[in-house]
Parts: sequence; structure tokens; C-alpha cells
Amino acid sequence: MKKPVLLFCFIISISITALSQARFEITLKNNTAPEAKTKEQLQRLLATYDVSKWIFTRKIEIDEKAIPHSHPVLTLSARHVKDDELLLSTFVHEQIHWHFVINDKLTDEALKDLKAMFHKVPDKGPEGARDEESTYIHLFVCYLEYRADRGLLGELKAKQVMEFWTTDHYTWIYKTVLERARDIGSVLIKHKLMKPDW
Repeated sequence: MKKPVLLFCFIISISITALSQARFEITLKNNTAPEAKTKEQLQRLLATYDVSKWIFTRKIEIDEKAIPHSHPVLTLSARHVKDDELLLSTFVHEQIHWHFVINDKLTDEALKDLKAMFHKVPDKGPEGARDEESTYIHLFVCYLEYRADRGLLGELKAKQVMEFWTTDHYTWIYKTVLERARDIGSVLIKHKLMKPDW
């Protein structure tokens, strides 16, 4: 009796995951083979991992010529077509930007605390983001990206992804997230920008 019930529950959970993933609108900017492969890869990842708690927008564009960004449409490049973990982490990173835009007033208050904690930050790449303000917001985004990666990929793979990013882009930001995770997290908790299951 228990096995049929468990099987039924498993089938229902798979069906719900498949239905929720099917609601993404993924378009290709240039209709190239790398973009098509990245779309297939992303669809496979979305069917494999339960990213539901990290979804804030369902419109996604794949543009092999773009640097990944969140607005106005979440855009991914084809750079990580051979690395599932890096693509998944990038996808979650861009989704998290939407979280902070949606909660802009809380974010503004949290940023005041973060600026008091870190008086000077890099204002350009590769250490920082495009300017000082963007570097501060990326401390929050990259911190939540790390938490998401840990939940999705496990501690070891999440740490490997973060360590790769420390040598790739936002190098100071990612190093700081690894070194000061507790401090950054406490600011997000204080300002109600982090859910308990994150």
C-alpha cells in the first residue's frame, strides 16, 4: 500500500515541477546554434532543479553576444553551454536582481547598513561592478546566489562555483561574500530581504 502512494506522490511532484518550468518564455536573440543549445540546456536544468523559490521573472532571452543581465528582460549568454553549474548559478543570479528591484524600499534601507559595514568598495571590474552602487547591490545578489547554489548544487559544488567567480568577474565581491557571508546575511535578515528557506 505504501509503495503506490509514494509512487503517486512522486509522479505528482514531477508533474508539478514540469508544469511550473513549462511556463518560462525563452527566446533566442540571434537564433544561432549556441543560443539554441543554451536554451535546451537551461530547459533541462529547470526541469532537473527546483528553482521555484528563486523565480521572479519568467521572460528569458538567450543572446550569445550579451553579458548576462537582469533588466529589462533577463538575458543569458551562451558562454556556459558546457557547464551546467555555471549556467544555473548565472540564471539564479539574474533572477535575484529582480528580488531587490521588487523590494526597492527595503533594499535602499539595507544598503545604508551595508555601506556602513564596507566604507570603500571597487567601482569597476573585474574587482567590482560597473560603479560603486552596483558593487554594493552585488554584495547582496552574490550572497543570495551563493545560498541558492548551496541549496541547488550542494555545499561543495556551490563553493567551487563561487571560487571560479572569484577569478572571473566581480572578483572582490565574490571573495568578500565568501569571507563575510555572516555579516552580509545579517543585514538581509534585519531588513526582511531573505526568506527563512533561502
